[in-house]
Amino acid sequence: RFGRSGKLSLLHATKHTTKTTMTCNTKLILCAAVLPAISSLAIGGRRLRKNIKMPDPVPREGIDEVIKTMESGKLFRYNVASKEESQVSLVEKEFSDFTGHKFAVGLNSCGSAIFLMLKCAGAQHGDKVLTNGFTFTAVPSAIVHAGCDPVYVETTPGYVVDVADLEKKMDANPDCKYFIVSHMRGKLASMDAIKKLCDAKGVELLEDCAHSLGVLWNGGHSGHHGTMAAFSSQSYKMLNSGEGGFFVTDDDYAAARCMAYAGAYEALADKHYCRPCDAALAKVMDGSIPNFSLRMHEGTAAMLRPQIKTIEARRAEYNERYYRIAAQLNALPGCSVEDQLPQVTIVGDSVQFNVEATALGDDLDAGADAFLAKCAARGLPVERFGSGSNARNFKNWKYAKAPECGLPVTADIISRAFDVRLPLLFEEEDFEIMVEIIQESLAEVAAGELEVKEQEVAYAR
Repeated sequence: RFGRSGKLSLLHATKHTTKTTMTCNTKLILCAAVLPAISSLAIGGRRLRKNIKMPDPVPREGIDEVIKTMESGKLFRYNVASKEESQVSLVEKEFSDFTGHKFAVGLNSCGSAIFLMLKCAGAQHGDKVLTNGFTFTAVPSAIVHAGCDPVYVETTPGYVVDVADLEKKMDANPDCKYFIVSHMRGKLASMDAIKKLCDAKGVELLEDCAHSLGVLWNGGHSGHHGTMAAFSSQSYKMLNSGEGGFFVTDDDYAAARCMAYAGAYEALADKHYCRPCDAALAKVMDGSIPNFSLRMHEGTAAMLRPQIKTIEARRAEYNERYYRIAAQLNALPGCSVEDQLPQVTIVGDSVQFNVEATALGDDLDAGADAFLAKCAARGLPVERFGSGSNARNFKNWKYAKAPECGLPVTADIISRAFDVRLPLLFEEEDFEIMVEIIQESLAEVAAGELEVKEQEVAYAR
């Protein structure tokens, strides 16, 4: 039995069972009844026993298609007689049909897609590229990969780019002609305002949609405000192939350049369902573009195709749970979950929450570390965006120039911002335990209890 403190006492379960009546069978029945409860007990209360990093599984249909592809030996996307036989060509068509883009090019990663967006836009070595000060390290890494220098824009408490600071950075860097807006954790900024600002300043807008597949803006898919967009099929996204990505655009010439950079040579463009016009191919396929060999694997495409069919159903399931959990977290003292803009239809496969500095104590870092340790001790790994090891903390991007202003607003926000995945295969009790762990851990830190202390468990003898 769990008491109000969360401690388990088996003495309650046995107080009416005497030594004379407690037979061997009785003991077995008792153990079968209480062992599941013991498995949920942890330091300070119930423990989460499932893996929070659990990705969405590949459907049986995808597994069968991968096996068929391997048995055929045709693992290279162009080792086919026609586009109809290529898994990559087929998934490009199905993906572009889903997002509403004219062209999609399957690649080995979203990072490659971001890199190729800059190459296809004409970015040169030494060019400046505006991007979010809060995003995943893959975005500034792709900018550096293209030989460019990132210029970072402040974020808001809702983890989206600050449009006012974007305009300031554009004015301060009039030679900066590209802006990669990153929809971090699937959160969309005021995209109409950003598009208008970019057009007015002569800045080409590119979209990092790694986290925003299935996210809608006024009913339309993300990735349509920019001239090009990049999507991901890395394991913790709405499509799971371990690694993989898509470059999408409505522009024939951008699509043709991407195909050439990715590794379509000679007449291989004919093996694409999403084939650019002859004029674009004639201009691009002249040997002036290097082949970077960034193509998608046939097995990757085979496992992705059936997953596209279920995105909308999974979004509905994710969102039903997300709004319920977000409301519970919002009700906790000192804790807030920011709403997205009303134009946005979300995909709630994770939840982010801000904690007031006062709730973490006089030493913010010590309080935040204690909160993370308490959650981890009970089986719930919570990420702090501003931690010294987090790949989303701009201070850790030492391969690029540090922001001149230091991004003080972003630094403050991510120092108190926390991130938790909401796996599709988790059950209601798992989410109840997660909220309980966060609630109790925050309460202990707010009360000044920073140490993680192991508590005794009373076992029946």
